[in-house]
Formats: sequence, C-alpha cells, structure tokens
Amino acid sequence: MSVTVRVPAKVNVQLAVGAARPDGFHDLANVFLAVGLYDEVTVTPADALRVTCAGPDAGQVPLDRTNLVARAAEALAGRYGRTADVHIHINKDIPVAGGMAGGSADGAGALLACDVLWGTQASREELLDICAELGSDVPFSLVGGAALGTGRGEKLRTLEVGGIFHWVFAMASRGLSTPAVFREFDRLTEGLDVPEPVASQPLLDALAKGDPEALAAAVSNDLQPAALSLFPELADTLAAGRAAGALATLVSGSGPTTAFLARDAESAAKVAEALRTSGTCRSVRTTSGPAPGATVTR
Repeated sequence: MSVTVRVPAKVNVQLAVGAARPDGFHDLANVFLAVGLYDEVTVTPADALRVTCAGPDAGQVPLDRTNLVARAAEALAGRYGRTADVHIHINKDIPVAGGMAGGSADGAGALLACDVLWGTQASREELLDICAELGSDVPFSLVGGAALGTGRGEKLRTLEVGGIFHWVFAMASRGLSTPAVFREFDRLTEGLDVPEPVASQPLLDALAKGDPEALAAAVSNDLQPAALSLFPELADTLAAGRAAGALATLVSGSGPTTAFLARDAESAAKVAEALRTSGTCRSVRTTSGPAPGATVTR
C-alpha cells in the first residue's frame, strides 16, 4: 500500500517583516495565497527511511534526513512510538529554492501521507503543531487557500477569497537561500526603526472581493530589496513583466522566483509569452489561486 498527497506552491501577496528577534527569527505579517503548481509526495512502507525525488531541478533536492519530508515522518513516528520505515518519493513541479515553499509543501505532504498510511489519526491541531516545528511555511502548505501568518509565519488565520487570481511566475537562473536573504534584510535595515509587521487591510479587502486591481495596488514584500541586493538581475525580470502589462510585480517570498499578477487568464498568457522571450529568466509558468492545501489523491 502507498499514499500520495498533492501539495501546492504559494505566493506571498504581503510579506511584512519585523526586526530580528533575540532568537534570530523575525516577526511577520505574511499573507499567503496557495497557487496551482503542485508537488506530489508518495509514501510506501519500507525497511528503512529513504527519500527519492524526480522532476525539474530534482538534483538540487537533498535526499538525506535534512529534507523536511524525512523530518516530518520522524516527527510523527516519534509521537506515536513507531519507526519511520517508509520510502518517501517526491515528484517535483514546484521550483526548488524559489521562494514558493516547495520544500515546506513537501514536508506537509509527507506528514499527511504518513498519518494516513500509519492510521495514526492525528488531529488537525496536532498536525499543524508538528508543521510549525518543521518550519514557518509548513503549516500553510497543509491548510492552503489563503491565510494570514503571524509570529514567524506559523500562526495562521484563514482568509476569505472572493474570486480567482491569475498569476505568472518566472523562474530564475539560480536559487537564493532564505537565511541569506533574511541576513541581507538585517544588514540593509541595521540602525533603522523597523516597524512592527501588520497585515494591510486594503489587501485583505481586495482578496475578499476577488478584485485583482485592488490587490495589485496593495501587494508588498519587505524582503524584495534584500533579494534584489543579492540577485540584481531580478530587476530586469520584474521590468519585463511590468512592460508586458502585469498589474503587479514582486519577488515571491525570499525569491528568486518573480511573480506577476494579471487581470485575467488572457492577460496572464500575454505576460508569460513576453517573459519567455525577454531573456531575463530560465522558465515561465502560469497558474491561478487560491488552491487547496495538502490533499490525499490516492
């Protein structure tokens, strides 16, 4: 028997970042929107814990116990007094090291898949608790849809979304380390008065109304200057999307994937084609959101 779980990518339509805390983390007001790019995580009983991966950029995915899928399996097994003897296979489609929470999504997917495979029947609250232990973005990958993440992003409040938002994502030629981007944020804001992160009410209203133009006027990412400082070429990709008619352009999370909000599917296709021929990115994907969270498919 095996269990397969599908997990979505995310875009941060708002990422407000506070000053570094004594523990090294940052308080966030992080508005997540799940989008229709998915990884699939399949778990199968095995003699020992093993991780494999296939798909675009699979060679960049660690296959040892540092991978969140292995940590998720071990965390659930530890709570229920069993060993994590499973083969976990990741079928990648979410960009690796792209600021779209692919690794976090895989961790959430492995956790849900192991829960179903082992019949542990963990409560939703317990699964979310384990997700929070694994990483700041992991709880949202389980929940999907749209949510406001506070604390370091792991405390979630589900948000209403009144329509479909169309997105184009441009994949960069190389990755960016999330810790490195936060370190650069700290360097750029050193000596400055960094305000407490607060969710934008106009942005929340735009999501609730399903209004892409209002959302475009409200999107923001406090990590974008840091990402651009470490990867200046991203500015050319953002400019190409803007020139092609995107309503809004932003770096997705810690980057380096860039995100472009379009008015509708037709506009998204035009932006995508312009980006493909711009010479400023490695590949381009179009999709929409919100998308469901981790879902058992078989």
